[in-house]
Amino acid sequence: MKTAAIGAAAGTLAAPAIAQALPDVKWRLTSSFPKSLDTLFGGAESFAKRVAQLSDNKFQIRVFAPGEVVPALQALDAVQNNTVEMCHTASYYFVGKDLTFGFDAGVPFGLTARQQHAWITQGGGAQLMRDFMAEYNVVTMPAGNTGVQMGGWFRKELKTLDDVKGLKMRIPGIGGQVWSKLGAVPQQIAGGEIYPSLERGAIDGAEWVGPHDDEKLGFHKVAPFYYYPGFWEAGTQISLMVNKGLWEGLPPIYRAMIEAASAETNGEMMARYDHQNPQALRRLVAAGAQLRPYPREILAAAWKATHELYDETSAKNPKFKTVYEPWRKFRDDQYLWFRVAELTYENFAFSAAQTVR
Repeated sequence: MKTAAIGAAAGTLAAPAIAQALPDVKWRLTSSFPKSLDTLFGGAESFAKRVAQLSDNKFQIRVFAPGEVVPALQALDAVQNNTVEMCHTASYYFVGKDLTFGFDAGVPFGLTARQQHAWITQGGGAQLMRDFMAEYNVVTMPAGNTGVQMGGWFRKELKTLDDVKGLKMRIPGIGGQVWSKLGAVPQQIAGGEIYPSLERGAIDGAEWVGPHDDEKLGFHKVAPFYYYPGFWEAGTQISLMVNKGLWEGLPPIYRAMIEAASAETNGEMMARYDHQNPQALRRLVAAGAQLRPYPREILAAAWKATHELYDETSAKNPKFKTVYEPWRKFRDDQYLWFRVAELTYENFAFSAAQTVR
């Protein structure tokens, strides 16, 4: 007991001593998400607060909303050029630079949140993405996940593949290229600009995340048809990007704090969405949202178009191929395993209350 007491006292004394030896650091973080989205934008705030706590307030990170320093879709450029030290974003916003960015967030018919976490932390994904992003002078790590997203809001019903032809849809990333193959006209629009674009008819449909966020943005007021699932975002990872040179110049303990706080944020965001989405979905339906599953014809065409795109890109982009080939093997193994236990359970249990008498 005496030894334990001495150890506890030593620990109490050591923490402030360590903190006092650390440098004062003040960084800026730009988010790609509007302040109104408490879970997405709030993820960056939770991360910054946790780093401050871990460092005894020696490491301070100030979070900025889109437009306060740079626009939402320029977050990567801002970190790469050291306009800000870090950002909180979805990497698929930057597939215009290289489609390989998509794997750091989510790609069509890709990985669920659990599977993405397994690929990053156990399946070699973290090293693959860090090797790729080193060329852009950033270090990336998971800092959130939305889970399977909804399939978007539309002004008119989608009954057949023909209804997709010429459809102007807000959708970023590789998902936008798949919709283009189906005949739609994808638009990349930041979150805060989607509602007015739908309202004035500049676009015919838009996807964002899921019920909790979509309700806050009010899409059901201007586009009543709410489709599912978001086959292009089965488990979208939100990433923290840090300027590579600054990352390497941090004391190791500060790098560990960033990684620990980022991992906490990753788990917290998924839990918050799982908690919030059911209630939000009920409210949206009560407010007039009309739930619709995508017709199988559209899903099957999207599956074919997706893998055609992957094969075409692999043939001409060695960086994409380097990530895609091991990623696809990992995905196929995950599909096999989840189909055996998870899917069998879910197919029965999720509907049992309504079907078993």
